[in-house]
Amino acid sequence: MVKRGAAAVFAAGALVAVAPPPAWAEPGPDQLYVAPWGEDAGPGTAGKPFATLQRAQRAVRERTSHMKADLVVNLRAGTYTLDAPLRMTEEAGDSGSGGHRVIYQAAGYGTGHQEPVAVSGGRKITDWRPDPGLKGVWRAEVGSLDTRQLYVDGRRATRTAIRKRLPGDFKATRTGYETDSTVPQTWKSPRDIEVLYEYGYAEGRCGIAGITGDAKHSTITMDEPCWSLAKELYGAEAMAEVSGVENSPTFLREPGGWYLDRSRPGHHALLYMPRENQDMRRADVVAPVLESLVNGAGSPGRPLHDIGFRGLTFAHATWLAPSEPAGFASAWSMYMRPDGLRTVPGNLAFHTAERIRFEGNRFVHLGGQALEISDNSSHNVVDGNVITDVSDGGVLLGVVPPAEKGVNRGNRITNNWIHHIGVDYRASSGIWDTATSETTLAHNQVDHVPYSGILSGPSDDLRGIMHRNRILNNRIFQTNLALPDGGGIYLRGEQGTSFADGAVISGNAVNDSKHPEWNVGIYTDDSTNYVTVSRNATFDYAAAIGGCSEVWGDRPVQNVRYVGNFWDDAVPSWVARRTFPGAWPTAEQECGDPNDLTFTDNTLLNPKNPAQACAANTACTAILNNAGPLPPYRRTMNFR
Repeated sequence: MVKRGAAAVFAAGALVAVAPPPAWAEPGPDQLYVAPWGEDAGPGTAGKPFATLQRAQRAVRERTSHMKADLVVNLRAGTYTLDAPLRMTEEAGDSGSGGHRVIYQAAGYGTGHQEPVAVSGGRKITDWRPDPGLKGVWRAEVGSLDTRQLYVDGRRATRTAIRKRLPGDFKATRTGYETDSTVPQTWKSPRDIEVLYEYGYAEGRCGIAGITGDAKHSTITMDEPCWSLAKELYGAEAMAEVSGVENSPTFLREPGGWYLDRSRPGHHALLYMPRENQDMRRADVVAPVLESLVNGAGSPGRPLHDIGFRGLTFAHATWLAPSEPAGFASAWSMYMRPDGLRTVPGNLAFHTAERIRFEGNRFVHLGGQALEISDNSSHNVVDGNVITDVSDGGVLLGVVPPAEKGVNRGNRITNNWIHHIGVDYRASSGIWDTATSETTLAHNQVDHVPYSGILSGPSDDLRGIMHRNRILNNRIFQTNLALPDGGGIYLRGEQGTSFADGAVISGNAVNDSKHPEWNVGIYTDDSTNYVTVSRNATFDYAAAIGGCSEVWGDRPVQNVRYVGNFWDDAVPSWVARRTFPGAWPTAEQECGDPNDLTFTDNTLLNPKNPAQACAANTACTAILNNAGPLPPYRRTMNFR
């Protein structure tokens, strides 16, 4: 359902008021119109548009069985605030028919008169007042609202936290922590607090059940089952790897910080410390409410199909699972529950869907992964979109854990710009192709991400699923800004049954990410099998190429050929050089020897200045210039 209201649009990350634009010419029979100033009782024409997406969807369902052309739903300038997800199913009649598509688009899409349109799952927060008990903090009553994100004047506010280890000399116990510090006893609202962990490439969080103590020490009891799940996942010794504590009014000391007070059920309150020159009586404050904005699903043998989204901004969705007692014991974009492994969902998600197309959209201010296409979904296209300010990953596709089988074929993720994602859950990737076949990931740019740029492969070995995937001409830099043991392009698992059937990694520019002691430009890890790595330029990583060949688990890296690449062949100091290129840790480092690697016509760039060496080489420069979104896309997405 969509609430009506004054027109507003996203501009430079903020919401600004917009006057209704002039009326469009009267459309033909295959056009519908929606506008914030419309009426759902009207006919949905340009002159008398609908007011809500829900009403437009009903009109679409009345027409899809007898389509003669594409049916276009034109959204006029403004923000459409959903109070329930827009759900699409094959059974309800949301699919296109007769070879035609249903397209939801910003009015004027692709022209010089394209109108700015946002679809939001948020709620405006008003009536702010100074908090009587906390100096410099403002307070707004929000009823039963629950959220894990807040946006003020178009900017993500910071959930209040202390980014350091637990105070005092502390140790992990069977139920939580003991410390010789009394400071934890001063923390207000302890049941809202979450303890954060970093353990290698993994990051998680568990809630506190209670804090007790005396004048000499404090006992912190952790939430169950999160505490047990985290110990199972990371190992008991890893629970001392605390990187911070989050979400108490006690920690609300920095401008731009916020806290949700849930101490009175049904009478929650938001607390916020304004930034300099920020007037809370006039500030534009949005709290995400929905966990899903658009959710589409078919059924076995009847996929949802032939739907497009063009020129829209999708914004303001949260994801609440980490607030549960089971918390967020996590690795990659997955987390534990007592009944098994799950995956962080997309705030927009399509399951058992075919020929769904996202073109020229923006995904911003989201609390899960931006977009998920999974569960037997094929021939879908994600082209020319911008994804940024997302709490977890950018695009997720394929056989998504806990699923272990499925057919996801012929999907294309192209010309997208994915940057500054993984804001809350940092063990995430710009694009994660979990297990698919005939997938093309091409001409994307992924930059400024906390973990890996493009991840191709399942979390566990799923044999016989991945075939003929292509990762081509992508521009990847500034990865692994927070966590190690990932890379620019990270592959794992069986990619095919032969080189003809396997993966091709070609034409990619992967560089400028030396941050941790172990991240790899093109990372062939674990049981990677049947990959061709050709004509890539990779340098200024801790390691240019390489991986851990897990021979101890009968999961060696094997059958990888490197042809015509340019690299600096960087190897971190703790990895001994082999007689062949790359960083390949040894058995003493819990890895082993890779099998059947071949190297042909590769060029070593001067390791003292590989970027300059690449710039001086015409073929290497050509790779850099061709990588990333193609020129027409760069001009339309404020690209840099």
